Amino acid sequence: MNHTAAELAKYLGAKLQGDGSLALTGVAGPENATATDLIYLDAPKFAARIEKSAAKCVLAPPSTRVAGKTILEVSDPKFAFAKAAAWLLPHATPKSAIHPTAIVSPTAKIAENVSIAPYAVIEEETEIGAGTTIGAHAFIGRASRIGTNCILHPRVTLYAGARLGDRVEIHSGAVIGSDGFGYVFGHASGEDRYWKFPQVGRIEIADDVEIGANTTIDRGSLETTQIAAGVKIDNLVQVAHNVRIGEHTVIAAQTGISGSSTIGKRAIIGGQVGIADHCKLEDGAIAGAQAGIPTGKTIRGGQIVWGTPARPLEKFKEQYAWFARLPELAERVRKLESTTIAKAQHTETD
Repeated sequence: MNHTAAELAKYLGAKLQGDGSLALTGVAGPENATATDLIYLDAPKFAARIEKSAAKCVLAPPSTRVAGKTILEVSDPKFAFAKAAAWLLPHATPKSAIHPTAIVSPTAKIAENVSIAPYAVIEEETEIGAGTTIGAHAFIGRASRIGTNCILHPRVTLYAGARLGDRVEIHSGAVIGSDGFGYVFGHASGEDRYWKFPQVGRIEIADDVEIGANTTIDRGSLETTQIAAGVKIDNLVQVAHNVRIGEHTVIAAQTGISGSSTIGKRAIIGGQVGIADHCKLEDGAIAGAQAGIPTGKTIRGGQIVWGTPARPLEKFKEQYAWFARLPELAERVRKLESTTIAKAQHTETD
């Protein structure tokens, strides 16, 4: 569906400068845009790209002027661009139907306007909310609950009893509610073997969460693994049993979060971060890429940490600078040692 620049300005609460009747059909980068695509300018250094673009409508900071362009003035162009994209290019809605090859238990409760693709398996006593899409070969375990307008892409697996809120999107290959990695070795009893600790807790995912491809989130052992509203988790992330993640936290790819750790609201976790068990990252904490956070450590609210073991960013940069100079410092030490030895030998000769 096409929209006009004036309609988009009203939706975003933006100030319109230029032709409000300009048609908008999509979004693009400046170099690839057509006349009906929306683009954005968030820094003056990119102004030349905007001027050369074929796009006629630009999201830009207040008081920006670009010759030949209709400007929608917003305080945060990149954020507004993301909102505009969701509005201009909504998800295609699959036809509401259950494919003949899908296996759906007669005890499952399927609401209206649900799409279930080929070879999906829906076990007994599950509930699927209105407007939800279940992709091909997906597996929805017994007594799971899925809210409204969710999207489960092909080959998503929900173990028994998983709970999903509304508007949750889970990408292909993700596994939700698998057993956590919990074993007890029989030292005191004299049994030289591991016994599996019970993994009988729950997994609860709140509204507006997005989970990337091939990510795994374990159910609680005796408690509940909880992913709060608005959390965004990248591909190939491991979230262990009993972990709790606060609202609107983002976690980048290949991060591993060990059991019983807690991450607060609006935290930022970079790629390949390792978080050991029973750690706590308070609200707004930031862990830079490849940071390693040892068992039981607390990262204070708003603190930025980097490195392994994780330490405050300024401390990390100072230490890393010295580390980078080690070859030079080693050479200086060798020269000083040579000079000292030579002087000592000269003194002995005298």
